[in-house]
Amino acid sequence: MNVQTIDAKTSKSWIEAGDAILVDVREPAEHAAQNIAAAQLVPLNTVSLATLPKTDGKIIIHCQKGMRGNQACEKLLAEKPDLQVFNLEGGIEVWQQAGFATQSSGKKHLPLDRQVQMAIGSFVLGFSLLGYFVNPNFIFGAAFFGAGLLNAGLTGWCGFAKLMAKMPWNR
Repeated sequence: MNVQTIDAKTSKSWIEAGDAILVDVREPAEHAAQNIAAAQLVPLNTVSLATLPKTDGKIIIHCQKGMRGNQACEKLLAEKPDLQVFNLEGGIEVWQQAGFATQSSGKKHLPLDRQVQMAIGSFVLGFSLLGYFVNPNFIFGAAFFGAGLLNAGLTGWCGFAKLMAKMPWNR
């Protein structure tokens, strides 16, 4: 499936003209910490044609950097291949770099992808150290998390990220 991307400037002009709606597929805590005023929140794990705001126009999907937005577009196109859906290239970060306004709660929130990287990195390091200093069998714990990362990279599906998204600080 070929997902169409769109730049921030074109997105803004479509939204202002009423030709498109903007959907944020990040987690609620990320959206609450910082968002684009016109964006409606529909987290990635709930994205479907049934959960999107009703529109006859174009749909622009955004996330933090563009990866989750791409996944959301793929899910929607699998449901309806002729849907006019676009991924905001570079996500909210590129929107800001273009000089466009965002709303901020003032709270700092670590994006989900960084939370996952830090947690898995800690597990791999911990199991490696335990394997070296305590018992060589602990190396299998590091291998487990390494295999999970490999699977996430190959398939685009990360069970650990789905688990982290359900944590209280990400709600």
